[in-house]
Amino acid sequence: MATARSLLLLTVAGFCFCFCICRGEEVIMGIGDEMAAARGGDPPYCGNLRMAVEARNIIGWKTVPPQCADYVARYITGERYQRDADVVTNEAIAYAESLKLSGSGKEIWIFDVDETALSTLPYQTNHGFGAKPFDNASFLQYIAQGSAPALQATLRLYRRLLQLGIKPLFLTDRTEDQRAVTTNNLLQQGYCNWEKLVLQPVGLQTSTLAFKTGERQKLVSAGYVIVGNIGDQWNDIRGSPEGCRTFKFPNPMYYVD
Repeated sequence: MATARSLLLLTVAGFCFCFCICRGEEVIMGIGDEMAAARGGDPPYCGNLRMAVEARNIIGWKTVPPQCADYVARYITGERYQRDADVVTNEAIAYAESLKLSGSGKEIWIFDVDETALSTLPYQTNHGFGAKPFDNASFLQYIAQGSAPALQATLRLYRRLLQLGIKPLFLTDRTEDQRAVTTNNLLQQGYCNWEKLVLQPVGLQTSTLAFKTGERQKLVSAGYVIVGNIGDQWNDIRGSPEGCRTFKFPNPMYYVD
């Protein structure tokens, strides 16, 4: 009888113990999360949630759970994010240095823009680091300012590629009416001598994945060889032809279809 009661208590405890299930915007908190919040700390699942997002085990989400907003803010503005970005960059540079180029001048490396070449942290600081629903109007205002800072890890990779003779190319879901401000912003932040800046047509109704996959196919058809491809979203680097090797920067703030 005592054994049966013990098993019953363990079973109930198992259902109540800290666990997180994400369905789009819905987050179910367990007892462990509530206790952490009461102590003033991060819910214990926030680090696991970030890892699952980066590994693309959680997709289609809309916002950072409110309980994890402070955690994401500290991560993205702190040393850990910089170290994570440096690891990606170091691996990308080591790979690039190992390549034997054909001499044709057709080897290119594709860069995303927002959260890859340029940072939106000045915007995110005032908009919840992903914990608030995306506001397209205010984000467009931020882009229009043309003051986004460079991600220094990306700039380091970019400059090394130029030294190696690999041509950088920007492929972004920014739109054609943002070409001038994007060009000036990139130049002001130290990016120069790129092969192309490919933007979406204004009013195009398609996903980031479909747009970027289609544009990469056009590049390959034109004779380019995509030796590398880097972005902060999985949909920047998924879809054939994705390139000889892909690299993903960390970004737990938002998800782009």
